[in-house]
Amino acid sequence: MNTPSKAGTILALSVLGLLALAARPASAADAACAFRGALDEAYCDANRDIAADAPTDAAKLRDPSTIVFTYTPVEDPALYASQFKPFLEHLSQCTGKRAVYFQVTSNAAQVEAMRSGRLHVAGFSTGPTALAVNLAGAVPFAVKGNADGFESYRVALLFKADSPYKTLADLKGKRVAHTSATSNSGNLAPRAFFSGLGLTPEKDYQVVYSGGHDRSVMGVNAGDYDAAPVASDVWTRMVARGQVKRDAFRVI
Repeated sequence: MNTPSKAGTILALSVLGLLALAARPASAADAACAFRGALDEAYCDANRDIAADAPTDAAKLRDPSTIVFTYTPVEDPALYASQFKPFLEHLSQCTGKRAVYFQVTSNAAQVEAMRSGRLHVAGFSTGPTALAVNLAGAVPFAVKGNADGFESYRVALLFKADSPYKTLADLKGKRVAHTSATSNSGNLAPRAFFSGLGLTPEKDYQVVYSGGHDRSVMGVNAGDYDAAPVASDVWTRMVARGQVKRDAFRVI
């Protein structure tokens, strides 16, 4: 990672999305759990690997006839049904079970679906991963990538190219779109890093939750927001699909 300045270091931090399997909650018989750390009381972490243990009683293991998968809703969930079809076919071949895609419209809905047992395998974005592990028994096992290595993304702060805003300081008193409360690049990272750059969310600018990275991008494009921090990979995909024009934006 290039680190030419403090601003460059902070805004260029790489973060990874996780795939996770659901662990079945412990039962009342597991009340004598020796250690659970930050996990919900439904789970146990006897081996202290910061994730829920599988039940020690084989009778409590689940063997679903259909494996349900979903991906974090950072864009329109309908986009993923076709994109993940090859993965679902491969998952079905590997397990010998039918695999289906389940649409969710929010990070909270995704975590709750896994907690309730309706979701078995999922791709979580960075922000909700800790919630999925602690509240839903998710067990992270892989990150996205290709033959060259892990796939990562950065926080991209978007402005309209023809706007007068060019630096973070220019956003004082303006409307800035954050995506959702649990999003890392769309909310948590800006809240953690922007203050060190002289721009404190809520104090120096009004935070408006857009409901998603793609909505933030389109909102800046339409002039509804003065700027928006989003995940760089979502922004890049939207440009590649022709949803927005790259030269219509200024990006930090």
